Amino acid sequence: MTAMSTRAPSSSPAPGPSSSSSTSMSTEELTRIATLYYVDGQTQEELSRRFGISRATVGRMLRKAQDLGIVEIRVQHHPSLTVDLERELVRRFGISRALLSVDHVDADKQRALLAALVATWLDRNLSDGAIVAVGMGRNVSAVSEHAMPASRRAATFVCAIGGSYRGGETMNPDHICRRLAARFGGESETLYAPAMVDDITLRATLLENDTVRQTLDKARRADVALVGIGDMSEDSNMVRMGWFSAQEITEAKRQGIVGDVMGYDFIDIHGRSAMGPIQGRVVGLSTQDLTRIPNVIAIAGESSKTTAILGALRTGTIDTLATTATNAMAVLHLDDATRR
Repeated sequence: MTAMSTRAPSSSPAPGPSSSSSTSMSTEELTRIATLYYVDGQTQEELSRRFGISRATVGRMLRKAQDLGIVEIRVQHHPSLTVDLERELVRRFGISRALLSVDHVDADKQRALLAALVATWLDRNLSDGAIVAVGMGRNVSAVSEHAMPASRRAATFVCAIGGSYRGGETMNPDHICRRLAARFGGESETLYAPAMVDDITLRATLLENDTVRQTLDKARRADVALVGIGDMSEDSNMVRMGWFSAQEITEAKRQGIVGDVMGYDFIDIHGRSAMGPIQGRVVGLSTQDLTRIPNVIAIAGESSKTTAILGALRTGTIDTLATTATNAMAVLHLDDATRR
């Protein structure tokens, strides 16, 4: 797909790039040469002659533009590659749609490919006045990073789960909401509560707080929800952030827990809410709340999440599944093997 500049070039003529190293080029110079190459279709040879610099310098400038986010390249796979898998997922699990990306060996690039599909769907379907309930995690965060909407709209992006200072921006829905609002337009709303508390009594108290309740009530009225699917790994984000110990995760797996829907509820492979000491400590929407949202988009690109994806699909809360083609095939095979 054609690469596009995320920053418009200056309306007045800008001076041509200098012959110095590409690392010293200004953003304006990089944007101008990237626009001429990717949008206007000029070749590197033409740009070399036009600005009196070597082709190698032109190449370095274009790579620098990508590194800085001035240029973002997306590859759209042909739908015939995944259409049969998408139809079977819809038929078997009763979801509305599946967004399947091609597979990539690099985890970050795989996440970017999947996020671009979700961001494109939002751009085509998100309307003015829409409310989007936003979860957390690397896959959800990637959507905000790769969104390049064709037009702005007055949408509200509201946190559907509390925040966490650990794990960086990807584990803080407030940062994700603000980035989505900046990309799409509209506004963001913060849930002023921690994502995880020590016991269910404290959680119940927080849920009764007026500020927390008003924000969650708005999230419950959302038209779209963006959530991630978590797996039960001793190296998971929940363990790295200190929410649970590796021993607690191991014990939960022995009890049959296979994953969670963005930390709302831990589930077994049949999609049933799994009870245990790690359950009921997250401040946010519940699975029951999600069932009332018209379009819950669940995103999971990691190959380690096959079992968790199957459990999440069986909850009946997911309307749109965004994952890879390989994961889709694995989920269908696992469904065949575990169906009772």
